[in-house]
Amino acid sequence: MIDYLAADVEGSRPGLNIGIFAVFVVITLVIVVRASRDNRTAADYYAAGRAFSGMQNGIAISGDYLSAASFLGIAGAIALYGYDGFLYSIGFLVAWLVALLLVAELLRNTGKFTLGDVLAFRMRQRPVRAAAATSTLAVSLFYLLAQMAGAGVLVSLLLGVSSGAGQNVVIAVVGAIMIVYVLVGGMKGTTWVQIVKAVLLIAAAAAMTVWVLAKYGLNLSSLLQDAVDHGGKAGEKLLAPGAKYGKNGTTKLDFLSLALALVLGTAGLPHVLMRFYTVPTAKDARRSVVWAIGLIGVFYLFTLVLGYGAAALVGPEKIAKAPGKENAAAPLLALELGGPVLLGFVAAVAFATILAVVAGLTITASASFAHDVYVNIIKRGSGDSKDSEVRVARITAVVIGAVAIVGGILAKNQNVAFLVALAFAVAASANLPTILYSLFWRRFNTAGALWSIYGGLAVTIVLIVFSPAVSGAPTAMIKSMDFHWFPLSNPGLVSIPISFALGWLGTVLSKERDGAKYAEMQVRSLTGIGAEKAAQQ
Repeated sequence: MIDYLAADVEGSRPGLNIGIFAVFVVITLVIVVRASRDNRTAADYYAAGRAFSGMQNGIAISGDYLSAASFLGIAGAIALYGYDGFLYSIGFLVAWLVALLLVAELLRNTGKFTLGDVLAFRMRQRPVRAAAATSTLAVSLFYLLAQMAGAGVLVSLLLGVSSGAGQNVVIAVVGAIMIVYVLVGGMKGTTWVQIVKAVLLIAAAAAMTVWVLAKYGLNLSSLLQDAVDHGGKAGEKLLAPGAKYGKNGTTKLDFLSLALALVLGTAGLPHVLMRFYTVPTAKDARRSVVWAIGLIGVFYLFTLVLGYGAAALVGPEKIAKAPGKENAAAPLLALELGGPVLLGFVAAVAFATILAVVAGLTITASASFAHDVYVNIIKRGSGDSKDSEVRVARITAVVIGAVAIVGGILAKNQNVAFLVALAFAVAASANLPTILYSLFWRRFNTAGALWSIYGGLAVTIVLIVFSPAVSGAPTAMIKSMDFHWFPLSNPGLVSIPISFALGWLGTVLSKERDGAKYAEMQVRSLTGIGAEKAAQQ
């Protein structure tokens, strides 16, 4: 299969395909450079000067959220596992209701740039900012692994590169371009790149969806039946639950764990939370999420057709043998539908997707370190200047980019959607309990926040390290060893309740109380009074 792909792509003028990708990169770099002209303050660099409308930010959020996991991982999971693969789409979409109802407006009113700002409002600044920065960096790095792994898959199909060294080079190139985006454009440039990328990605998915359905007379039932017929031994399981998570009691629990992580994780993702600060008002924050839900929902309906279309027109066996395995389903479908030209376009759009998402993740992580750690912990709130804060953020972006490149090389053969699910588990365990407690529980205090963040983060990472996702399974990251003792691939079912419990226990064991500060935070979060003044400081 690898030889087949290589021959096909070589015959399709790989130079042309690379040219398509280069055009995307040049256009987005021009956008980034033009946007960077207005980056004069920390608010410009971190929050794009709070100048984006609700609609613009909603499109950008969808661009940030519709990552390589959505386009590559979910389509592949549906192609191989059918119903069980579509559960990723459902979980990712339903998660936005939690974000809309519980955190979007409240965080916009309470914070300034980062999660640390929200927690520091009513608690001791230095310890909670350090904890918030730690969890932000952890979640961002897990998410970055998925995006960089997706980059390796795409180049395998675009150029017929099946060697590990070739994929490593491409991952490094993607990381380098992403670093340039962040260093030059900041949040404003990154946001415009995400808007352009969201439009292109949704348009490409829509075109492929119509194309697939047109082959079956716009009859979805015929498409599903053909997917079953071409699915081989697993074909009859594509339309029923259980192909991946119904084998035994452990896999069923794994499904529950995955679903819990997906539904609760979005509201704790730092790069999503940071987008709420790029709009001028809380009303725009709400409107952003409404736009995001609409666009993301439509896209995930497209993935259903793309996944079953790949199963019907390409076949699960070919997908499983291709470089990148499940992640190759969407590019292979593009090759089947429109030949090498469509493959080049789709791969270029997916590359743009990866570049935009990793840029958003990197700027979030670097902002958290510079704003929370450098300014408010190391400099104790009296940094030399706003220029020094932005300079530290840029240096941090380079370091994070380098780490992401190394991690992406190590994780390049993992399912992208699954890697993102691990990031969601970390976010749901380390961030969400602390956010909800801080916003809604009067008694919550510094000790509870530290117990919840550090405890949830530690438990989640330990369970991931000793899970079948890392060792002891055919699809594990480390196939040559087996040191797993935790049976679930996703730890959310255990780590999320533990994190909530640790937050409660740390709070009740501490004597710290500040009801007046909570009342002030409640008024600001619900009404927005004082939020604009704080944002301008």
